[in-house]
Amino acid sequence: MHGDLDSMAIDDLWNLYEEISAQLQRKIESEKAKLEERLRRIETGGNFNQIKAERRPYPKVLPKYRIPKNSAETWSGRGKQPQWVRDQLRAGRKLDHFLIVRSSAQKARQTG
Repeated sequence: MHGDLDSMAIDDLWNLYEEISAQLQRKIESEKAKLEERLRRIETGGNFNQIKAERRPYPKVLPKYRIPKNSAETWSGRGKQPQWVRDQLRAGRKLDHFLIVRSSAQKARQTG
């Protein structure tokens, strides 16, 4: 191939260079458009929405802990501890102090 290039006239080499440059530019633009479309789908959640829709529903988690002063302040014991739990633990209280006591009938309803 190099032998062919060596024997080509400068005008022919320049024309070949322009053809190759134009072809490369078209391919680069095509690939860039594909990548931008993929990025747009990711940013809008296109692929992730399908994954979320296929996840199984989790059962409702009942609260496990409650602060005695305010019965509306509860925590299931999962995830990050709420501020009121952290404050109480810092004050020397034990987590067991805030346990919600359930009757055996309530426990049977929860598991069944």
